[in-house]
Amino acid sequence: MAKKSRTKARDTAPVGGEVGPRQPCPCGSGKRYKACHGASAGAAAAFVNRPFEGLPGECDVIALRELVPAATAPLTVPGTDREVRLCTLLPMAAPAMVRDSGAIWLGLQVAHQYGDPSRDLGAVLEAAIATEQSGIIGLTTPPGEGARLQDLIANESLDITVHEGFGYWLDDVEDQDDSTAAALEQANSAASPTSRLESVEAAYWTNVGPKEHLRWVMPHPEDELLDALARLHAAGEDSLAEGSRFVGMFRAHGLLAPVWDLPVGTGAEVLEKPAAAFAAALADALAQGGDLSQQERSARAGLANRQVTIR
Repeated sequence: MAKKSRTKARDTAPVGGEVGPRQPCPCGSGKRYKACHGASAGAAAAFVNRPFEGLPGECDVIALRELVPAATAPLTVPGTDREVRLCTLLPMAAPAMVRDSGAIWLGLQVAHQYGDPSRDLGAVLEAAIATEQSGIIGLTTPPGEGARLQDLIANESLDITVHEGFGYWLDDVEDQDDSTAAALEQANSAASPTSRLESVEAAYWTNVGPKEHLRWVMPHPEDELLDALARLHAAGEDSLAEGSRFVGMFRAHGLLAPVWDLPVGTGAEVLEKPAAAFAAALADALAQGGDLSQQERSARAGLANRQVTIR
């Protein structure tokens, strides 16, 4: 079950590096800044706007943290020969688990609000490596200075597997009792069908029942991306399938993720070629540079106001 964002509006992102005390905190907690990362006396850690920058598969990591119910990817960690597995969600929303086999599972969808999710991940990974005892590893206090996930892994890319449900929780369990089966069934019932497109990076189709969506986390600087999207929107070149509609975007961990509504029954496969074509058109629009036309400026203003919720 992908974590629901409570980020609500454009002013959740810092303007000129500053956030008003009564504005929503940029971390997405839903609290006002003064009650969260703007708390006095250093009670809260400094907010990192783009915590996963430099991490292989940054856009996919953001998608796995914010959008995708069930997915995993192996991590290569120098200094240990133990299996390390990055997971969207672990049982009981655990930050990390040391399994009976000694394998380490690292959870992305956790509720830490210490300002830098990548540092949180690094801290729990280091703690898990330091213990041989099986169980849950988590943080109860801010982790302080130290290695971030980018500093600890040697992956050049992420080999992501999107699962139909949370059956991977039992990959190393031979026997399961009735309570485990019931918990797994409950978790699976809340997971929307999701697929990762193969033709482009970090684009995920999902079926949420009354609608289907494509949500695509993009690595480009926000202003440049908005200009390029405005050019395509003004030219009528932002559709991905018959009946699809570009409805807006959301911010997550310093990047923008455009969102398309799709007719029910579209599915993921039909989006592969149009998404690849859109990626090529977007690259051309990004490279175009120069001032926007009046029509494009109008389109940009409309797009900038189209902030959508993640779910």
